[in-house]
Amino acid sequence: MTTSHSQNTATPKLAILLSTYNGSRFVVEQLDSIINQTYQNFVIVIRDDGSSDDTVAILTNYHGRHPDKLHLVSEQVGNLGASGSFAWLVDYALRHKTVLGLESAYMMFCDQDDSWYEDKVATEMTAMLKAEQTANTDALPSPVLIHSDLQVVNADKQVLGESLIRYQGLEITRNRFPNLVISNLITGCTALINEPLARKALPVPDDAIMHDWWLGLVASAFGKVEFIDQPLVHYRQHGNNTIGAKEQIVEEVTDLSLWRRVLTPAVNTHLFEVATQARCFKQQFGNQLSLRQRLGLTFAACMRVRVGLLQRFFYRVARQF
Repeated sequence: MTTSHSQNTATPKLAILLSTYNGSRFVVEQLDSIINQTYQNFVIVIRDDGSSDDTVAILTNYHGRHPDKLHLVSEQVGNLGASGSFAWLVDYALRHKTVLGLESAYMMFCDQDDSWYEDKVATEMTAMLKAEQTANTDALPSPVLIHSDLQVVNADKQVLGESLIRYQGLEITRNRFPNLVISNLITGCTALINEPLARKALPVPDDAIMHDWWLGLVASAFGKVEFIDQPLVHYRQHGNNTIGAKEQIVEEVTDLSLWRRVLTPAVNTHLFEVATQARCFKQQFGNQLSLRQRLGLTFAACMRVRVGLLQRFFYRVARQF
């Protein structure tokens, strides 16, 4: 039976991008959670980043059981790391749209050690199609990124926190470009992007801290970022996570501790990386940004200063944008 154009429009095919590295312990559970999604029009595009365990053998066996759902990348480009591997997969999906059967290159990112709620794809695709209707202007497609909350679990899937947002004390209302310049609120394994965003964001530069952060910056600067306030991923914490969830610890702030924090001469290496990323973003997109966006990036880039007190001053200024 041939699928009609209207059905394709209602449930377009998407690519689920999975980069593996020594993931034999959990990868089958993750793949099973994808195969059992309520939304079935997808292909899982898998690239291994140089595993030394039996991950590749597991993937080959799984592909034999689900050849219509898995696409194993054969190109060998060496170990790229998590961010580099996912960025490479985005480019690969764009270059192989026809082979993958994609009319428009919607893409999700998938970590090897999590598992998905069965309605994750359906929920996010519904949000994406709705967001695109309101984001597009003058009949031109706009970059859109959809992301969601997560349930934090341990290696045995015992619940540590029902909401990653609350677990880490994140301010999801600050999910706008000036705030994303300073702090990433997008967890890559929940993200869904459309083709205009993928094409706008590539190439992801070496100075990008993570691929999901860079994609969020591009989407918030030139299109739309939408957050789904419900967990759609069981976010497994097991000691080998590339990033992982860190529970917020609320400290009692005294006048003395506050002044010590403000006046410390130590340079924050993370803020230095954030500043480097901000400078890179301005160099790549500066002539396409508003004056306010450029000013925010300029102050953020000033955090590269090697004086702790000045670094925190520029951090506070950049947060005001």
